[in-house]
Amino acid sequence: MPATPASPSVERSWRIGAAPGAVPLLGHVPALWRRPLEFLASLPAHGDLVEVRLGPTRAYLAAHPELVRHILLNPRVFDKGGVFDKARQLLGNSLSVSRGEEHRFQRRLIQPAFHTTKIAAYTTAVAADTRTVTDGWRAGEVRDISDAMHALLMRVAARTLFSSGLDEDTVEQARQCLRTVSQGIYRRTVAPLGVLEKLPTPGKRAYDHANARLRQIVAEMIALRRRPEADHGDLLSTLLRAEHPETGQKLDDAQILDQVVTFLVAGSETTASTLAFVFHLMGTFPEVEQRVHAEVDAALAGRTPAYDDLPRLSYTRNVITEALRLYPPSWMAMRVAAEDVELGGRTIPARTMILYSAYALHHNPELFPDPETFDPGRWEGERAARVPRGALLPFGAGSHKCIGDVLALTETALIVATVAARWRLRPAPGSRLRPEPKATLEVGPLPMVLERR
Repeated sequence: MPATPASPSVERSWRIGAAPGAVPLLGHVPALWRRPLEFLASLPAHGDLVEVRLGPTRAYLAAHPELVRHILLNPRVFDKGGVFDKARQLLGNSLSVSRGEEHRFQRRLIQPAFHTTKIAAYTTAVAADTRTVTDGWRAGEVRDISDAMHALLMRVAARTLFSSGLDEDTVEQARQCLRTVSQGIYRRTVAPLGVLEKLPTPGKRAYDHANARLRQIVAEMIALRRRPEADHGDLLSTLLRAEHPETGQKLDDAQILDQVVTFLVAGSETTASTLAFVFHLMGTFPEVEQRVHAEVDAALAGRTPAYDDLPRLSYTRNVITEALRLYPPSWMAMRVAAEDVELGGRTIPARTMILYSAYALHHNPELFPDPETFDPGRWEGERAARVPRGALLPFGAGSHKCIGDVLALTETALIVATVAARWRLRPAPGSRLRPEPKATLEVGPLPMVLERR
């Protein structure tokens, strides 16, 4: 008999379906390769649990939030695999990809690094860094806001991790390395039989070089910081000093290197893309932008924003939440059934791949009426209370939920407020938003016209 751990609402009738359009031998891989967002968003119409084909392999997409929560809250039965195995090429055995007892050990040591008091300290310089960068902007010029935000967030992430940060040349090297690796992860994930990892292509060589150089940069910073044994008040110092409360065990250099690389990826790539989406949406919807400007002006009265100002920026946070709904950074992920298990009324054999997609959930009209419309009002009062539990999933759920979610949201709000206090950003004539699904959901080139307020 298949295991049924805390099975969700077993009394209800689940809809079981199959995705249409499978190609012989390749299944739905071409759809996931060419138009992944549209394909995933179409699947909830076919059922709560939808069969898809990845080459010759049968997999399932959990398309109902209750099923997704069940998967994420039962990591022993629904184990990490698939994309997480590919991500280990970049992230090693860090918290985001580790399993079982190793994951529990790492999370217990790392969790204090993301305590509220730590986040307040890490973000003291975020607004100042943003002001420094935007002081170089000129009214009327056109800037690729995606590139600008990636450059800013790499600088912010480096300061969060390494206190005084890295020199500009090293920051830029790390940023380019991250972009190269990000572009390769997703294609390796959906490519049948792992063929892309075996062919000696220029892309593979660039990927391997970027991965090695990024890890070298981080390893050198750890080695430098090990010598003084001082607390610099940054994330790296916290990781170096962390120890298990019962055993006294600490993270070794290899474990710390994996964590720092992960935080660089999450703290720069995903947050930068979210910011670019936010600024594009604000520029496209002037009435939303006006409310953000009014709120920022009232809360700050000309000051540079600080952590303590965040409670007065509720509408700004709603704008960010709605941007995350439309464009979730972690747009698709997967688990592997560790044993035979029942899910949504279907017996799933051990080792079966199970997909879930925040993008599919967030664009499901049964969960979010008029889902393609940008509407920050969804997150106000009674309307927010009507959102089904588990329908919004930008950071995951359960013990594997992103540990840095509060830090990311804090940095995003501070940067939006800092920019909005002085600038309006308008999409450049002829520009078009083209979300790019890679290891995370990226923006692609996004030219915007700068207007001083």
